[in-house]
Order: sequence, then C-alpha cells, then structure tokens
Amino acid sequence: GLVLGIHSSEKDGGAAQLTSAGEAFDRLVSGKLRELLSVCGPPLKKGKTRMFYGLHQDFPSVVVVGLGKKNAGVNDKENWNEGKENIRAAVAVGCRQIQDLEIPCVEVDPCGDAQAAAEGAVLGLHEYNELKQKKKPVVTVQLHGSAESEAWHKGVIYAEGQNLARYLMEAPANYITPTKFAEHIEQKLRSFSNVKVHIRPESWIATQQMGAFLSVARGSAEPPIFLEIHYSGGANINDSPLVLVGKGVTFDSGGISLKPSSGMDAMRADMGGAATICSAIVTAAALNLPLNIIGLAPLCENMPSGKANKPGDVVRAKNGKTIQVDNTDAEGRLLLADALCYAHNFNARAIVNAATLTGAMDVALGSAATGVFTNSSWLWNHLYEASILTGDRVWRMPLFEHYTKQVTDCPLADLSNIGKYSRAGGACTAAAFLKEFVTASHWAHLDIAGVMSNKDEVPYLRKGMAGRPTRTLVEFAARLSQDSHS
Repeated sequence: GLVLGIHSSEKDGGAAQLTSAGEAFDRLVSGKLRELLSVCGPPLKKGKTRMFYGLHQDFPSVVVVGLGKKNAGVNDKENWNEGKENIRAAVAVGCRQIQDLEIPCVEVDPCGDAQAAAEGAVLGLHEYNELKQKKKPVVTVQLHGSAESEAWHKGVIYAEGQNLARYLMEAPANYITPTKFAEHIEQKLRSFSNVKVHIRPESWIATQQMGAFLSVARGSAEPPIFLEIHYSGGANINDSPLVLVGKGVTFDSGGISLKPSSGMDAMRADMGGAATICSAIVTAAALNLPLNIIGLAPLCENMPSGKANKPGDVVRAKNGKTIQVDNTDAEGRLLLADALCYAHNFNARAIVNAATLTGAMDVALGSAATGVFTNSSWLWNHLYEASILTGDRVWRMPLFEHYTKQVTDCPLADLSNIGKYSRAGGACTAAAFLKEFVTASHWAHLDIAGVMSNKDEVPYLRKGMAGRPTRTLVEFAARLSQDSHS
C-alpha cells in the first residue's frame, strides 16, 4: 500500500496540490492519479481520503489523504503547529485504511515533514490487543523515497516511546503490577550501556523513611517498588541531570475512600505518570540525547484492606513533615511527596513530575492539554515550546499561596492531603501540596489526569489510553540538551 498527501488550494475553488512524492508517483503512472482525483468528486478536504486500486503494480492500493493548506504553520490561537498536526492526522487515517485491507506493508509519503508523518503512521496503527486471540493484521510502515530518512527515523522513535506508555497504561492491573512494570522498563533499557536501572524493594523504601509512600502501599498484597533509572547521556557524568518523577499507582481503588465502581477499571492507568516518564527516558536513550536524566517512579497499588490508610490517619513524609490523610483516594500526592524529597539528592538542573493526579484537572481542561504548575518561567517556556511542536499541548496553571493555605490549615498535622474547601480548585490545592516538598528553583508538576485516555479527540490515537504527553517530555529533554544555560 501507499499513502500520498495532497494540499488544499490556498484560494477557494483553486486546484489542489500534490506533494512532491505525489507528483513523482503521478508521473510514474502517466498522469493517471491526477486525472482520477479530478473526476472522482470535489477536492479532498483536510483529513479526508480517496482510495485507488490498480494504478501501479508495486502499489495495488493507493490512499490519497488531505493535508489541509500547505503553509499552515504555528497557530497562535491553538498553541500548536497546525501543519504538523494535519500531517499526523491524515497519515494515521491513510495507514488505518491500508490496515483494514489487510495489506502487510505501507509506504508513507513524508508530506514535507517526515517526522510528523512517521509519528502519525506509528501512533495511528497502535492498538493494545495482547490478550485477544483475534488480532488486527500487523502493518509495517516505511518511508516512501529516501529524502528525509533521518527525520522519519526520529519520528518513529518518538511514536514508539508514546506507544510504550500506551501499552503500560492499557495493560490490566493484574498483568502490570509494580514488580512487572519495573521489570518491563528494565528489559527495554537492557541494551543501553549508559543506563543503570535500580529496582528498590520495600526494605530500601523503609530505610529511606518514605512513610507517606509506604502508608499507601500497605493496603495492598502487592509489594511496592521504587524504580530508579540513571541515563548518562551527557558529555560529563557529573553534569546536573534532569530528574523526572512519575506517579506509579498500578491500580487505584481509592482505598478506604472507595471510588464508585463505574469506570474504576480505567484506574489501571493511574500509573500514567510513571509510564510517560519512563517511556520518555527509553526514547531519550534510543535518540542518544546528550544530557543526563534520572527517572524516579514510586510504584504500588492503592487498595482497601485491614492495613490500609484510614481517613484521619497521620503519616510522616521523608522530609519529616506530617500529613493528615483526610481522603485515601488522594494517594498520588503521598507517593510523590516522598519521591520529590528524594529527587533533591541529585543536584538536579530541573525536576519535572507527571501524575494522573486529580479529577479536577480533567474538569478544568478536559483532554485538550496537560496542566502545568511550575515555579520557573524558564522551565515553563521550554515545556510550552516543546508542546507546540509535538501538538501534545500544555497549559500553565496557578501555584498561588492562596492554595497553599488550604492544605496547611490542618487540625492534626503539618498538611492535609486535600484542600479544606474540598472540591474547590482541586488540581491547584494538589499542586500546592506537592510544592511543600520542593526546594528546587526549577520544578514543574504535570497533572495528566485529563489527557490519560482518548475517546476520539486526538484523531491519530485510537480509543484507549493515550500515553500523553510522552513526546512533549522527550522534545523538552531534547531542547534542554541543546540549552547551554540552566
């Protein structure tokens, strides 16, 4: 199969324009493609497709996909590069049509941006069907022509990174336990000589005095794991690393403050923070990015049992602060509190944590963007610029003192794990809670609860767990590696 792109006319009613690969193919078939396009209906709109059969013996099936206007660049109202998004979406649709025909191999037109085309193809075809006997046919994607092979290869690596996060998040919680999660990541990183993986057991967590993390883990029969990854890609092993921290609750029942049963199965993806940061490091290693990265993922389940946290219990975090657990379903911040304290051991250039932290974040932004709370405009600018390129957007949220007061005004302890006005500004009070465990001057908290899954909002992702914003984290790390000042 072959997927070719076509641009809409800049003027209404003008002629559509094939990409250079499309033009070359049209010459190969003596103008037949252009002829068929002109007689088989109105010009192709953005994201729409036409399928042609028997044009060329090497490509019995050709899908032409609408890419929208050729000069679509950064759209300031949408905060993304529209041209790149159009290519990702169009290529994904074309590749799926080839897959539906059960054709095992598809060549893809670079469409003027081979990285975006590769991302669209590899993300668009991914589906979790590990446990089904009847699987969709596997389709191999390759670049049509050889002009942009380096950019294509980079796009494939970016997309495979996000697909790894999707795989981990989608897998059932009895298949991806804390131990299995850590082993899966270790296996992915085994071939890189500049990566060390430490799978820390419960006894180590206890010696680190991570009382908040342990209090959550205690409710489950599954032992907790603290996963620590060191990627040494920098010129000097002693250069300050980027430290990525991810919430790794492999199943979240809510604990004693039990969640409603409807939709609880999706809580197998409550380790989305850990999945995205670990996948970003796997991707950084595959790209051989020239910087040092440390990944930290506290992994456990949040379950109701005789040993579980009870509402009103007080636990002590690694930095000595006491926390009143007023709601056992606000458990992610307890794991992150201890992991953030530990992150300060590494003289970090920046600390970035990701977590499916609050339903309130989903209410605020839905699936349009990841909410970012940060104490550093420098860090924010890098994340924001990265997200414009990837199309996996971020939006800055407030870290006001106003919210801090709502978590520090607590009857029994230094902090409460929920804001005193309960639902008001829930994502903001959660971020204010985390800030109490951060002294670093460049820290960002990414609340990814709203972007955890995809229904149909992102056209190049199928329905299911989204693995967002892995590509934005990778692009951010790539920018950081080029950035001389810290």
